[in-house]
This record gives sequence, C-alpha cells and structure tokens, in this order.
Amino acid sequence: MAKMKCSVCKEINYYSSRNKKKVKEKLEMNKYCKKCKKHTLHKEMK
Repeated sequence: MAKMKCSVCKEINYYSSRNKKKVKEKLEMNKYCKKCKKHTLHKEMK
C-alpha cells in the first residue's frame, strides 16, 4: 500500500498499490486535490 501526497500542499489524499518487482520507480499521477481544489501532481511516499 502506497500513500499518494500532493506536491503542492503536501496533503495525503490517496492510497494506491503497485507491483514492486515490476515497477521499481515511485508512482507519480495527476489527481484531484481537495485542499487545493484542482488537479495536481501526486507522488508516492513511504
């Protein structure tokens, strides 16, 4: 289970999963942030 954090306001908004054997790099997705009220880049954190 990976936490997705907004790169603008640093709020944790989403949880996601990935196959660690196949995908070595951390996830980055454009998602809607409720705090910013717009689509922003969300990065995976530990």
